[in-house]
Amino acid sequence: MSQSSSEHLKRRIGLGLLTAYGIGVMVGAGIYVLVGAVAGEAGVLAPLAFLLAGVIAAPTALSYAEFSSRLPEAAGEAAYVGQGFNSKNFAVFVGLAVVLAGTVSAGAVLRGGAGYFAAATGLGSEIAIVAMGLALILVAIVGVLESFALVAVFTLIEVLGLALVVWAGFSTSASPDWLAAPLLTEALVTPGVATGIAFGAVLAFFAFIGFEDIVNMAEEVRDPTRVLPKAIVLSLAVTSVIYALVCWAAVRTVSLEALAGSQSPLALVWQQSQGGNARFLSAIAVFAALNGVLAQIVMASRVLYGLGGRTTGLAAFRHAHPRFGTPVRATVMIGVAVLVAAYWLPVARLAEATSTTLLSVFVLVNLALILQKRRQPEAPFQVPMAVPVVGLLLSLLALATAIGGWM
Repeated sequence: MSQSSSEHLKRRIGLGLLTAYGIGVMVGAGIYVLVGAVAGEAGVLAPLAFLLAGVIAAPTALSYAEFSSRLPEAAGEAAYVGQGFNSKNFAVFVGLAVVLAGTVSAGAVLRGGAGYFAAATGLGSEIAIVAMGLALILVAIVGVLESFALVAVFTLIEVLGLALVVWAGFSTSASPDWLAAPLLTEALVTPGVATGIAFGAVLAFFAFIGFEDIVNMAEEVRDPTRVLPKAIVLSLAVTSVIYALVCWAAVRTVSLEALAGSQSPLALVWQQSQGGNARFLSAIAVFAALNGVLAQIVMASRVLYGLGGRTTGLAAFRHAHPRFGTPVRATVMIGVAVLVAAYWLPVARLAEATSTTLLSVFVLVNLALILQKRRQPEAPFQVPMAVPVVGLLLSLLALATAIGGWM
């Protein structure tokens, strides 16, 4: 299919900004809540559960990395599934599912972030949703480099906030639960401990969802076959370390019962160590929300842009602004849909369906790579066949757990 100049996105993104984007998508508001839930399952070994969750996510991330070098396209998962299963219609279906999941996720995060913002500024939450949403849509339209620079700033603020929590956790005396904990070698052979770590890892896995968004930026990345796999691996590794350190600080400082029963466990770490109300964490939650919404708008609009080149029904979205070099039509469409989701949809329930949808896509991508590797083993970036096989099995396990949890 020939492309006019108006259809091309601008390649302006390098490894640093792309990795920051991946970290920013993953290091979202989830870590502020999940620490308590994981500690409730794994106890003082909850940091191991987060590291194990990173290991569980790694095979699927590596499958994405190989496919990104085979097919560096904006439609990401849609392109992968389409080629693996040799089905154009299946590709469009998967692409639309990813767009819907990203839109609903952004709507849920926008509503939550607007609540924090309204509480801090005194604005009504409805006004906050519109103001934040329109501002982020405008940034996404102006340029991908500008969007990624803002994402990088927001990510830095989030990471600095988590670093403060880690510092607070290690600058105070340890909790009785931590002091009474057995040695690691003893704990792992204690009945029920390994099971608790495994269940905690399944919960923590959901904090790693987001690495897949990286591949949808392929047509705006310089040297994508080299940069995309590196960014996926780096962002997953950095995020795993951040999560483990934050969780380590939390279980060291606060009693397990208090952590497991709290909706804001990281605030407990700060209060236990430094006193006060940890209000700055609420401010950081606003930046985390802004980051998540902007990242999802950018990602979903690129998928819609990519789908425009695969089906005539969406061809109107295969257009990039000649000055900004961004898919303006797709961005406006996604932005409006995010505002609608934040206002009128039962976002809490749909957010649960979003996780199920993304895990289903993980299953399909791993299976598609298995099929593609059997037909065409060579690729610029390759992983052993065992990687997508393990990724498929682990994704199925996580999907079954998620469906069981929603029922």
